[in-house]
Amino acid sequence: MKILTAQQTREADAYTIKNELIKSIDLMERASRKCADWLMNKFDQTITFTFFCGVGNNGGDGLAIARMLKQNGYEIMVFGVCFSEKHTPDFDTNLSRIKTIGINPILLTEKEYQFILSQKTVVIDAIFGSGLARPIDGFVAEIIYKINNTDVDIIAIDIPSGLFSTSNINNNLDNIIHANYTLTFQQPKLTMMFPENFRFVGEFEILDIGLHQEFLNKVSTSYYYLTLDLIKTILHQREKFSHKGNYGHALLIAGSKGKMGAGVLSARACLRTGVGLLTVLIPKNGVQIIQTTVPEAMCIGDAADNYISVLPDITNFDGVGIGPGLGKEKPTQNVLKLLIQNSIYPLVIDADAINIISENLTWLSFIPQNSILTPHPKEFERLVGKWSTDEERLEKQKVLSTKKKLIVVLKGANTSISLPDGTVYFNSTGNAGMATGGSGDVLTGMLTSLLAQGYLPKEAAIFGVYLHGLAGDIAKNKVGINSLLASDIINCISNAYKKLTN
Repeated sequence: MKILTAQQTREADAYTIKNELIKSIDLMERASRKCADWLMNKFDQTITFTFFCGVGNNGGDGLAIARMLKQNGYEIMVFGVCFSEKHTPDFDTNLSRIKTIGINPILLTEKEYQFILSQKTVVIDAIFGSGLARPIDGFVAEIIYKINNTDVDIIAIDIPSGLFSTSNINNNLDNIIHANYTLTFQQPKLTMMFPENFRFVGEFEILDIGLHQEFLNKVSTSYYYLTLDLIKTILHQREKFSHKGNYGHALLIAGSKGKMGAGVLSARACLRTGVGLLTVLIPKNGVQIIQTTVPEAMCIGDAADNYISVLPDITNFDGVGIGPGLGKEKPTQNVLKLLIQNSIYPLVIDADAINIISENLTWLSFIPQNSILTPHPKEFERLVGKWSTDEERLEKQKVLSTKKKLIVVLKGANTSISLPDGTVYFNSTGNAGMATGGSGDVLTGMLTSLLAQGYLPKEAAIFGVYLHGLAGDIAKNKVGINSLLASDIINCISNAYKKLTN
């Protein structure tokens, strides 16, 4: 799914109106119906709704939604936020319509903008939409401050009022609605991908309002949001007359004293993701651990007892991953350096392998192109330095990918996957229960497995991140968000695959 700018969204609206021969007011009605249906599905008729509607098209959406809820038996109160004497035509049409069913909005103006909110109501924010291009100030800012400081649930229509859809570097962050939910139209906004904006956006729901597919297909963007339909197109199908050799031989380089478990998790995930054969290079003291806990894996015991010191011949492996529980002993650093120098195929690089590179930044230029780096934010900071905003962090991620021709998987909510061509994909699966030790080791095993199976590096990164998050979501439903373990993610990889194939 493409992530569009506010201008592209307006163009999509216009294209739809022109090519479907639909009036703009009818497209607004369609979008409003989607919101009303969502609200009625979530809240029963014991809930009252208080709408704050601006005088533009976002306010028109709000008025239409209020009308639909009223017609379905909900108690409604509407405040009109009169920040301009100019109204959009579709706002005026919906204002006339709502008056015909007995709702007369209470007008809030610069001279009189006091209101009282019941703590039992749900606030619907429809003051400003995605077209806002300047920070909110004046009496509207006072209204937003009061809404935010009342103990009520807030649902934003399309985007929280005051939040810009792409960049908020020059915005006044004090004057933005703090929504619990955002019902956004057709495509998510880039601003919704940034962790720092969660306090404004809350959980967002993408509502398909039927914008013209031809426009969406041809419009250009660098940003995408992963969907199940896309992931299904990447999945490789297994042939009836195939054997283990058809699904690749992976090598995982993992483990050090006290961290052999990381190798176990990564190995189990690699196998469960479908690789034909797996070999684990582990310190000598970890051999028995791997052979006992992962009997399906072959094992190479390093000469050193507690760390990796020797790089084996890698020419017979189809995919190599390094990093889980690796440690940073000097001989281990030399192994990583040799691996980078000798590999002609993309690698998966994680955890301590990334930390070693951050202490030897010149090595970045020698990493095989299209290798996949999987840092968490702190590991990424060690690579590229500090940032002030999530927007700046994204820019640093894109620069690292394009300059060094690497795929960077920056882990977190809505994990971002940046490619050497500047394209960025944001993940739509996963949950906070996955913020647990070993979750990243699982991802490394999965990505290494996919590379070994013949997935292109871009495909492996996109597919693997989505599958990892999906397995985590299934695990959350089984064990709960607070009790989720990395091993639960592994145990649910098979069910995640089933969801892709059913």
